[in-house]
Amino acid sequence: MTTSNKTVIRGGRVVDPSQGMDAIADVYIEDGKVAWVAAASEKRAAAGAQVIDAIGLIVSPGFVDLHTHLREPGFEHKETIATGTLAAARGGFTTICAMPNTNPAMDTLQTVRWVIHKAETEGHVRVLPIGCVTKGRAGKELAEMGELASAGVIGFSDDGSPVADTNLMRTALQYSSFTGLPIIQHCEDPGLAHGGVMHDGWVASRLGLKGMPGQAEEVMAGRDIHLTELTRGKLHLAHVSIAGTVEQVRRAKAKGMAVTAEVTPHHLALTDEWVLGTQDKGHAYAPLTLKAYDTNAKVNPPLRTNKDIEVLVAGLKDGTLDAIATDHAPHAVTDKDCTFPEAAFGISGLETAFGLLMRLVNSRQISLSLLIEKLTIGPAKVLGAKGSGLGTLKVGAAGDVVLLDPKSEWTVDVKTWASRGKNTPLNGVKLTGAVMTTLVGGRVAFTAPTLKAGSAGRAR
Repeated sequence: MTTSNKTVIRGGRVVDPSQGMDAIADVYIEDGKVAWVAAASEKRAAAGAQVIDAIGLIVSPGFVDLHTHLREPGFEHKETIATGTLAAARGGFTTICAMPNTNPAMDTLQTVRWVIHKAETEGHVRVLPIGCVTKGRAGKELAEMGELASAGVIGFSDDGSPVADTNLMRTALQYSSFTGLPIIQHCEDPGLAHGGVMHDGWVASRLGLKGMPGQAEEVMAGRDIHLTELTRGKLHLAHVSIAGTVEQVRRAKAKGMAVTAEVTPHHLALTDEWVLGTQDKGHAYAPLTLKAYDTNAKVNPPLRTNKDIEVLVAGLKDGTLDAIATDHAPHAVTDKDCTFPEAAFGISGLETAFGLLMRLVNSRQISLSLLIEKLTIGPAKVLGAKGSGLGTLKVGAAGDVVLLDPKSEWTVDVKTWASRGKNTPLNGVKLTGAVMTTLVGGRVAFTAPTLKAGSAGRAR
């Protein structure tokens, strides 16, 4: 990172949904905080400041990701805090929440503090740790949630190992009402999902793969929403993927319950047909190609259908879904270079998130302002007090800013990625919409290498 005590971002289109702002303006950052935002026509002085020319670019609050797998400690061959946070910066994310499925798992004060220290010394963006719900994520005994809260976690999750024991989940939700921190649940009924490797639909049948029914997600989501009502706890549903879950969250919110939910870029833009390797152009009776059984499209919850995408988009629009989170899940090549049933679940998504999501904007399914809202102030609100000063360009907020070129076309090339996880079905796909510069606390954490001296978005 380069450092500067003072930075002014000149002449960009500032889109800040937290303030209902969409105007050509200058943003001034001093001592890591937003000092002022003023109309560019005012030409307010900023003596001694580093100047970033943003003419022709979108200037947004830095993105906040509620769901990132950094893998460290224990799985450094998949990702490290250093590589994962650099990938985040390249994707426009200035704050990421680290999932606890590490080795050892983040179920102790010592492990959480180790991750925080590692992120402070080697990270490129802000890292907020998520603690385990149960010891070792084994689903048998609650972790020391009070101790983890004091260590600085922003919530509790067993992630890919959903808390299946109903009474244990009830107790965890009761603790959430005391700590004020949410239980972040991967909604999956183990019995219904057992052995499933993709969405239970015509593609699975065509490929001879065992499907995972949407009811596996819906049943668990319904159980946990009922338990939240019983305990008056705080629940956050991770990576919602199916229409039925959206409706359940909508009803919970209508009752005034403390239930929030996120959706991923891949569940908004890709369907189960990507497993065919045909990019949504498959057919039940079409001949299979060598691109079929694409393990890079294997993710949990699985990619669903266009009908589900329509409902997910509607959930973004009406506020049922609070945030877009990447569920960045990097894997080693050997985890994916195998048969489909053997392959690991997960898509590496930090560096493609904005470009993939711009498909929704360019097809007029959502507005650019709504997209930015769900990447900034939306997730910051889910974090509650832990999200104070994030996802906004209000005066006094963290000087986290991302400069975006919504019209820039680029082709995904995993060989150039910062992330160690190259597992994406998007390799070789052309996307429109690119992150040009990312600032964290006023420091330039990333500048697109394609920029030339004097180009828009270049620090000088």
